[in-house]
Amino acid sequence: MTDKRLTVADDVVVSLDYTLRLDDGKIVSTSTTEDGEPLEFLQGQGRVISGVEQALYGMSIGDEKDLVVPTAEGYGDRDPEAVQLVPHDVLRVDSPLQPGMRLNLQDEAGHAFEAHVAEVRPDGVLLDFNHPLAGERLHFWVKIADLRLPTEEELAHGHVHSGQHGQ
Repeated sequence: MTDKRLTVADDVVVSLDYTLRLDDGKIVSTSTTEDGEPLEFLQGQGRVISGVEQALYGMSIGDEKDLVVPTAEGYGDRDPEAVQLVPHDVLRVDSPLQPGMRLNLQDEAGHAFEAHVAEVRPDGVLLDFNHPLAGERLHFWVKIADLRLPTEEELAHGHVHSGQHGQ
């Protein structure tokens, strides 16, 4: 149930309408398209970048603001050491590799991670393990669409369960 007296605080479920742009004005992501849905998360659990999470505290349903999130409070700086040349035979993919492709990979220990193809070379594939928005200053428009208390299960797990309703 929605509680109009709630404000954004730790352990409150936030439904957030947003638009994310880069310095050049390019829209990277938005919830405001016809089929878009608000981003829903448990505040204070690190489920959104710190620059956004910190700016939301104290906001109420219907409040909106524009934010500029510096690199350090977004996805961090690009790390040149996070770009590695990997031999072709190490990658097991179903389609031909092309620059810009996102790959979901798994190491020998079973840890999943994501990379994108920076370049395909005769001696291997140059993979970039940086977040695609690393090194970018982020411009957000945000609006609180809804706030609610979490269920006991959501609180115990530290994240929102889709289709759940507060107590």
